[in-house]
Amino acid sequence: MSTIHFETELERILRNDNVHTDLSTTCLIEKALERNEGRLTSTGAFCATTGKYTGRSPKDRFVVEERSTVDKVDWGTVNQPVSSDVFERLYLKVLHYLSEKDELFVRHGFAGADKAHRLPIRIVNEYAWHNLFVQQLFIRPIAEELASLIPEFTIVSAPGFKANPEVDGTKSETFIMVSLEKRTILIGGTEYAGEMKKSIFSVMNYLLPERNVLSMHCSANVGVEGDVALFFGLSGTGKTTLSADPHRSLIGDDEHGWSNTGVFNIEGGCYAKCINLSEEKEPQIYNAIRFGSVLENVVIDDNTREPDYDDNLYTENTRAAYPIESIPNCATPSIAGHPNTIIFLTADAFGVLPPISKLTKEQAMYHFLSGYTSKLAGTERGITEPEATFSTCFGSPFLPLPAMTYAKMLGEKINEHDVDVYLVNTGWSGGSYGIGKRMNLPYTRAMVQAALEGELKSAETVKDPIFGLNVPLHCPGVPDEVLQPRETWTDKEAYDKKATELAQQFKANFKKFEDVPAEVINAGPTV
Repeated sequence: MSTIHFETELERILRNDNVHTDLSTTCLIEKALERNEGRLTSTGAFCATTGKYTGRSPKDRFVVEERSTVDKVDWGTVNQPVSSDVFERLYLKVLHYLSEKDELFVRHGFAGADKAHRLPIRIVNEYAWHNLFVQQLFIRPIAEELASLIPEFTIVSAPGFKANPEVDGTKSETFIMVSLEKRTILIGGTEYAGEMKKSIFSVMNYLLPERNVLSMHCSANVGVEGDVALFFGLSGTGKTTLSADPHRSLIGDDEHGWSNTGVFNIEGGCYAKCINLSEEKEPQIYNAIRFGSVLENVVIDDNTREPDYDDNLYTENTRAAYPIESIPNCATPSIAGHPNTIIFLTADAFGVLPPISKLTKEQAMYHFLSGYTSKLAGTERGITEPEATFSTCFGSPFLPLPAMTYAKMLGEKINEHDVDVYLVNTGWSGGSYGIGKRMNLPYTRAMVQAALEGELKSAETVKDPIFGLNVPLHCPGVPDEVLQPRETWTDKEAYDKKATELAQQFKANFKKFEDVPAEVINAGPTV
């Protein structure tokens, strides 16, 4: 592995006495409290606020344009190019800034539970609570592994360093820069810890396809008989909630690889949205938040130190980070066989997509390429209410390679392993956002369970006249009228108008794809 010419400067900094390496959870919490970076809840979880950045900053994310990657990366608004000179100058400024800090925190770990495909990583943090966060989110080495771990990628995170756009070549004070050639991620100007997690995911999305491994933005679980399910969807669509099933073992809640031997988790923890979290509705997630967990932007009662998950004072995008082992029935290790069922999750703000529909292979490819959902409030800076979006492969913000690279691999694997695919709408029913209501979670759970248990394989269906989807007439545990979205609307003409509008958006979005087989194009809406 090649190193950058100023790597020795980083190594010099990391040899200083003020650098704490691989501290225990208790020590990190003590350090974070001592530095007044947050506070403890009554259960021992550490709660921090992230200031004005309560979500990712996609407009401040850059990929370094380098000789070895320039012809591979899908450049554009997602992968914004930045020159090596800009990156290196900013990198040295950040190193100088960190060298003057009283304390720094370093963590080593892995991305990828499958040892054949894992990436050794190192994270250098200005904040103790950020180091606690990555300890919970990435795979924690055992003592023997830690002793011999040689990092192949490094994150340098300096939230307190603010860039000067006119001098540093950024768009704002915030920057997330990924150098695939120099194997370095540089983060500054934002305290939102999720930038570290998603940066490593982007790196894995670049590296894994080169090894013929499909990297996926999805959660995964496995049944007692070894049947594997994948749940694709953007933030807020229900990946974490629906995969945390007490009757199935959790493989992971957000990021996975699919190799020629099966599925494996890329992470070692979960990063769950916790707005309106309750023990009654989501007991596994609720009870996973304990000593060592990290809460972001959750309001804490001053007297009882109890978290108020219903309070959105700071953001709708409140988060909880905890080790996957905090889920009682997690799969250990976080690997399993090939998927039997794939669920595409969408939070449809129009309220017109069926709550569940069975997809043909062609429809599966169409909806994977489309990646329709609604961005929910707070998941990105500037998003204050849901808005319709199309995110190719349900994860385009994290895909350095052209979208068809991932879509083609998924199509081949669906064919090879004869996987059943369903589209599940966890969004609105009975009207669009502001009129209808969010889909009833117990109904969604019942539909997913029926899909995973094969009860919908031969179910009688009706074809949606606008979207062409095969919608079951009956599903155990769900009223029949709920399954047909038009029937839940009081104003049927308003439904037809909204459905047609969304269908036209699907078609307009799909025009950007080239070299797509006609049968896949024809699997979309019929209007």
